[in-house]
This record gives sequence, structure tokens and C-alpha cells, in this order.
Amino acid sequence: MTSSLAQFLASVDKKAYKMANIATLNSQDALDIVQDTMEKMVRYYSNKQPKEWPALFYRILHNNIMDFHRKKKFRNLFFFWQQNDEKSYDDHSAFSTAEDDPDLLVIKSENIDHMLIAIESLPAKQQQCFLLRCWQGFSVAKTAQIMTCSQGTIKTHYSRAVVKLKTQLENLDV
Repeated sequence: MTSSLAQFLASVDKKAYKMANIATLNSQDALDIVQDTMEKMVRYYSNKQPKEWPALFYRILHNNIMDFHRKKKFRNLFFFWQQNDEKSYDDHSAFSTAEDDPDLLVIKSENIDHMLIAIESLPAKQQQCFLLRCWQGFSVAKTAQIMTCSQGTIKTHYSRAVVKLKTQLENLDV
């Protein structure tokens, strides 16, 4: 592995973990997904140009998250007695800084919790589309490439996600 690829992976690991954690609601599953994504990136795409890495990385991450949901759906169908509905959103370090006022940190933390719950409630494709477009800052074209669908589909998923999130967050009594 080249040092530039290692630097790239180090620069995306926290955001990738957050995306996977939001999608899986389980920190261990999220870590497994990110580790698998990084392993595939190194194994199959280390010879690609660095400018291609972000789209490739997030496509692999997206595919791994979708695979997780397919496997989970299968497990839930046949092993329904072993379901675990544990939610874990206890690390807000990516959203705040040490310079923040403690009172503001509490408010931010509550708002982040509400936002994460709202994002969690989105259908998987809307969730991934929203995270790639809004959080990662990918263009419509790049998001379509990552999710392997048309730009029109991305616009629809994103629009529906924003409307649902806005509605859910407006309905809170905060």
C-alpha cells in the first residue's frame, strides 16, 4: 500500500464509520463494514489514480452497506427470534469541538441525536443518497456513479429524504 493511499484512507475513516454506524445502528457492524471497504480498496484499487479514490471508496462503502442490509433482512426473516434492536449514537466528536460552550454542546448533542434518529428512519437508498450528497458533498453525478443509478434517481432520493427529514425535525417539540 502506498503512503498516499494510507493517507487517503486515514482521511476518510471517521466519516465512513459515521455513515456505516448510521446505516447499521451497530458500532461493531460499522467497523466491520469500514474495514472491509478499506481492504477492498487496497486490494483492488490501489493502482488507480488518487483522484478516482473518493468515488471508488464510497461506492465500495455503499455496496457493503447495501450487502449488510440484504444479509440482515435474510437473517431477520429466518432467525427472527435472535433480533437485537440496540442503537448506539454516543460519539458526537465529529460534530463538535473542544472550544464550544458547554451549554451549546448540550443543545448540539440533542439536535444531533434528533437528526441521527431522523436520518436513521429514512429508507436505505434515501439515507445513503442524503449522506453522500449532504455530508460527503458529492455532486449528483458522482453520487449517481457511486450508487450505480441515474442522476434523476439521485435527485428523487435526495429530494424525498430532505422533505422527510424536514418534516420530522419540524414536528419535534424542542
